[in-house]
Amino acid sequence: MKVVITGSESFIGKELERHFRAKKIDWVGIDKVRTEDAPHTVMDVRSPKIGEAIPQDADALIHLAAISRDQDCRDIPYEVLDVNVMGTLNLIRAARAQRVRQFIFASSEWVYGEVANNAIQSEDQAIDATRIQSLYALSKIVGEQSLRLTCQQGLCPVTILRFGIVYGPRAGNWSAVESLFNAVKNQDVVSVGSLATARRFIHVSDIAEGILHAIGRDGFEIFNLSGNTLISLRDVIEQSAALLNRHPRIVEEKPQAISVRNPDNSRARKILGWAPIVDLRAGLESLREVANENP
Repeated sequence: MKVVITGSESFIGKELERHFRAKKIDWVGIDKVRTEDAPHTVMDVRSPKIGEAIPQDADALIHLAAISRDQDCRDIPYEVLDVNVMGTLNLIRAARAQRVRQFIFASSEWVYGEVANNAIQSEDQAIDATRIQSLYALSKIVGEQSLRLTCQQGLCPVTILRFGIVYGPRAGNWSAVESLFNAVKNQDVVSVGSLATARRFIHVSDIAEGILHAIGRDGFEIFNLSGNTLISLRDVIEQSAALLNRHPRIVEEKPQAISVRNPDNSRARKILGWAPIVDLRAGLESLREVANENP
């Protein structure tokens, strides 16, 4: 098997590589970040030479590279659209030229836009772009639609993976899980908006396994890769406190400002044969080595 990973030096990319090594899968990494600990092609996905880094007849191109930090999306909107949209279009062109057999696109649950707290987000629901309030999410839905159209026009099979809120051991760019775990670990007072706010948080290891299960699919398909259950901020704080044997004072600043997002993962479970296996306690345990750096 020959697999190409863009964004190979990213948080998810490095985790995916660990899973590939364990399963003895060969891959080619592409990332604009230069590192010494892993061989990869140093190249921007917008480069007109990107095709040179993609082996002909590769079994899958896994496109993870993107600008996703909220601060970046606010500060450099032009570059966000250039990398996330034009970079994807550039890869589509290269994938066609190199006869790539499958294009796997890392999307996000944020493409569902603003949702009601009691709603469930499923892959076959129509998406109203006017309800998307995130530039990052907008760039992802444009990427999805571009791949849908080019797949219909003869591009290889396309698999869209809409990631839930990913967490895991990393030094920065934290989700609420890492941020709250770090606060419980280091602060005597932990402030939160509403303790009832909830997400289907998913550990990075489960995301990597979901990507692996998606390799080899046919046609155009979309899957939510999200956790099995809703996890509230109260759950994260209480389980972090129990794990760390800490007892900080909790300040709930906006108890009525509840936000719930609930992307259903049943299609991925049924069709891909994939299911998250890292529960919240095990996921929090993996954060013990996270640097005490507040991103």
